[in-house]
Amino acid sequence: MGFNCGIVGLPNVGKSTLFNALTQSAAADAQNYPFCTIEPNTGRVVVPDNTLHELARVAGAERIIPTQLEIVDIAGLVKGASSGEGLGNKFLSNILETDAIIHVVRCFENDDIVHVNGKIDPLLDIETIETELMLADMESLDNQIKKLEKKVHGLDKNAAKLLADANAIKSGLEKSIPARDTDVDSKPFNLLTSKPVIYVCNVEESAASTGNKYSDLVREKFAGKAPVLIISSKIEMEIAQIVDADERKMFLDELGLKESGLDQVIHTGYDTLGLQTFYTVGPKEAHAWTITKGMTAPQAAGKIHSDFERGFIRAEIISPNDYLQYGGEVAVKEAGKMRLVGKEYIMQEGDICHFLFNV
Repeated sequence: MGFNCGIVGLPNVGKSTLFNALTQSAAADAQNYPFCTIEPNTGRVVVPDNTLHELARVAGAERIIPTQLEIVDIAGLVKGASSGEGLGNKFLSNILETDAIIHVVRCFENDDIVHVNGKIDPLLDIETIETELMLADMESLDNQIKKLEKKVHGLDKNAAKLLADANAIKSGLEKSIPARDTDVDSKPFNLLTSKPVIYVCNVEESAASTGNKYSDLVREKFAGKAPVLIISSKIEMEIAQIVDADERKMFLDELGLKESGLDQVIHTGYDTLGLQTFYTVGPKEAHAWTITKGMTAPQAAGKIHSDFERGFIRAEIISPNDYLQYGGEVAVKEAGKMRLVGKEYIMQEGDICHFLFNV
């Protein structure tokens, strides 16, 4: 698994259509009425990785196992969702299980598709969703603060630090500052607004390469604060139907697009979450693994199996460029390009690893 993200937004902004396109399926029922999505749909897509396929070719690997992106289509949220309006906070809990939030914002005009607020106003839409997430977080923090106060009275020093942090985060929320933007670590509290957000402006087809006046407002609002992508869900649906890679590239070129919406989401997600890839390669399989930047070799080994991390001895590391240049592991070793590293080694993007362990 690479990472997972939840698609959120107001009803009728194009969430389910985008979900269908990104997952290249028709799993989500996209209809022109609020709350069409009742249960969260989940889809997985393969993360495109040319390096993995090249490594597999050189190794003669029987199987190729790429990393994956999991996407969860969460029902449309409305004002009052944190207190049960619409389909209520049932769906707020779905967001807690994701690594990041894809916030789809309606940036297109279409009289045939109703808007719950009666007008197109992307910044107001974003504020509505963000407010509901913050209100839900405040309720969660209130409950956690009560428990921490009891522990503090019991002279729990760790609880005292957590209590101070919880109060600081709550103070920020009361000023409309999401937990992710506070100066304290919000991870221990498992809050909705702790999660990084990727804003997706869903525009009409003619604005897919340039954006429009609505997406410009979102870009200006979040410049330097959060990534903003310009995607047309209608175009993504068309791209999803094109199987041939060359034909797909030609289609994108004609529209003036450098990459598909899926590729944008994947690249932005990796950057936002600080993720990178390492490989294990052999004649049986070539496998891509996703880890957080800064992980050590033992921690990366643990992604394969907990025994690998627990009994880690050392790792053999080959760069993908050397592997491809010399034509495989044996030739790389003969050229003296393989490195032996220990427990302190910090993994680098694209490392090809063979972990030695003893349990």
